[in-house]
Amino acid sequence: MGYVSPDQDPFRAIADPRRRQMLDAMMDEERTVGELRAALGISQATVSQHLQVLKLAGLVDERRQGRNNFYRTRPAELADIAAWLDKYRSFWSERLDALEAHLQRKRN
Repeated sequence: MGYVSPDQDPFRAIADPRRRQMLDAMMDEERTVGELRAALGISQATVSQHLQVLKLAGLVDERRQGRNNFYRTRPAELADIAAWLDKYRSFWSERLDALEAHLQRKRN
C-alpha cells in the first residue's frame, strides 16, 4: 500500500461517528445535503464538511442533477476496510473464547 495523505485516508474518514451515520443514510439510496441535514439534525455547513472528507477518502460518489447534488456510499471502498478488519475480528474472537474458557475453569 502506498502513501495516503491524511485527507484521503478512509480510516480517518470513518473515525467520526457523524460520518458513519451519513454513510449508513446513503447506503440504500442517494441523498441530498438537505436530506442528510434533516436526518442527522446538523447544519448544512457541517454536512458539507463531512461529505468533503468522505469524498476525498473515496467513500462517497456525487452526482449532479439540475440544482441538486446527490450522494451515495461506495460499498466497494468500504469492503476493503471490512476485509482488513476481518483478520482482527478473528484475532479477538479467539482471544475472547480463550478468556471465556479460562473463566469457566476458574469457576469450577
